[in-house]
Amino acid sequence: MTRPISRATVGWKQSPPQHTPRLRLKPLGPLSGRVDGAWWPRSEDLEAEIPDVLAVLSVRLGPISYVLYKLTEWVKIKSKVPIDGKFVRFGGYHRQPDNTIEIQGLGGKKIVLLVVPATTDPERAHAMMMAAAAPGDASTVEELLATDV
Repeated sequence: MTRPISRATVGWKQSPPQHTPRLRLKPLGPLSGRVDGAWWPRSEDLEAEIPDVLAVLSVRLGPISYVLYKLTEWVKIKSKVPIDGKFVRFGGYHRQPDNTIEIQGLGGKKIVLLVVPATTDPERAHAMMMAAAAPGDASTVEELLATDV
């Protein structure tokens, strides 16, 4: 049986990332836990950091339509940003869970990522990312951020 093709994805092609993002995702399969993986950005400038992440996540989500983030954790960003020739909407909220970002595709799928603070020690950041991406992991964001090396 072939997968149905939605009008939103006909003729769509995502450019590859310019720089490889520091990103780990849980394998495809049954949903588990509070996050679907982790991202360790290099700065707090979401507009500069997000295009490469979206390029990678579009493989799972198709065209990206929306990004939700916590206002107090990122440099202010416009509500619509051109990425790869299309506009992606951004919503900054005070109630967005700490250290998370949610990316939604046009087809309704979404991915919630733990955001490891940019200033985190590399060994500790790696441990957090691997824990968040472990199959079956159901840790809270707080538990993941407390992960030790």
